Amino acid sequence: GLPSNVVKVKHHKAMGRDEAPTFYAHLAGKSSTGALALRFIILTAARTGEALGATWAEIDMEAAVWTVPAERMKARNEHRVPLTPEALAILKEAKARQIGGSDYVFQGTRKGRPLSDMTLTKLMRDAGRDETVHGFRSTFRNWIAETTEYPNEVAELALAHTIKNKAEAAYRREDMLDRRRPMMEEWSGYLCSQ
Repeated sequence: GLPSNVVKVKHHKAMGRDEAPTFYAHLAGKSSTGALALRFIILTAARTGEALGATWAEIDMEAAVWTVPAERMKARNEHRVPLTPEALAILKEAKARQIGGSDYVFQGTRKGRPLSDMTLTKLMRDAGRDETVHGFRSTFRNWIAETTEYPNEVAELALAHTIKNKAEAAYRREDMLDRRRPMMEEWSGYLCSQ
């Protein structure tokens, strides 16, 4: 058999890009904090933990940017996320339902705690889906590769992937926020097309 130290890579099952708008419309019809959070995660292509840990201090509604501090990022680099009008609308709704002024954008049921990722998984299962929430990052990536002309580097920046080669590292230094914004707005438009 396999030696016990072999790490199994968890494969995140991703929803096909064709199904994403229908699922997104399903979520938009729900009013729960979980549905809001899941829509925000899909829209921003963020990692689940990064989105659920988001605090109001990280959000600049005026500039429409969410800045995730380095210590909350997997690669330990600060990550700026352009917020589309749809993402801003979700944030406004999250703000409106805030009880007791929690720092967290997506409040959990326990006071002072963010929403649990189990809530999101349950939303998927209740909708009859067996994919993972993390899989939406692949859905986004596939959508870019198959339907748009955006360069690989710009897509990789949106996913906050660690960049290996020098040319891509130069992109990383520039952060490309202005190039990523139209890409995220197109993705948002695609998701909201149903």
